[in-house]
Amino acid sequence: MNPISRRRVLQLFTSGPIAAAIAWTSADVEAAQSQAQTAIRQAADRGTAFQPKFFTQHEYETVTVLADLIIPKDERSGSASDAGVPQFMDFMMIDQLERQTAMRGGLSLIDHLSDSRFDKTFLNCTDAERRKVLDDIAYPAKVVPELAHATAFFGSFRDLTASGFWSSKMGVQDLQYMGNRYVAEWKGCPSEALEHLGVKYEGD
Repeated sequence: MNPISRRRVLQLFTSGPIAAAIAWTSADVEAAQSQAQTAIRQAADRGTAFQPKFFTQHEYETVTVLADLIIPKDERSGSASDAGVPQFMDFMMIDQLERQTAMRGGLSLIDHLSDSRFDKTFLNCTDAERRKVLDDIAYPAKVVPELAHATAFFGSFRDLTASGFWSSKMGVQDLQYMGNRYVAEWKGCPSEALEHLGVKYEGD
């Protein structure tokens, strides 16, 4: 894969602010999540790997690595890719030109930064090298001006990763949200919660 030039990357971003370009609603998330889970099940039934409709194979693999660096597997639940986040993102991009331009440009920019620093694409970097690239763009308050576009992209990508994860079945289980449940006797808000909020019941 030939590294994309910085000039070309910046051209990809000139259509509008990157954070605004990768914008979504709860309806977008719900629709993409439903489509992604259906596609994952169908691929599993066929015994084949998921085939992205928008991402190239290189982009899809990059998305998978990036998402798993943001939400890795731990003792509580699986990683972003275990929850189907890359597939979710693929469906979020379909028929959305601004999102497509922002996502494709952002992934190219990540590769450009990796190539500039380590002479290889993000995928071909070691885990330590990947983290160094992301450390340069993950903290807006510390980023140098020339990396502002990359920081904006990564912030949006991180938010989209979180949306994909916590709207998935695995993510909902990770939250340990029990939903509305019948309580035989209401004894008030737990003292720990009251203390955290800095409030108390009158008369206490």
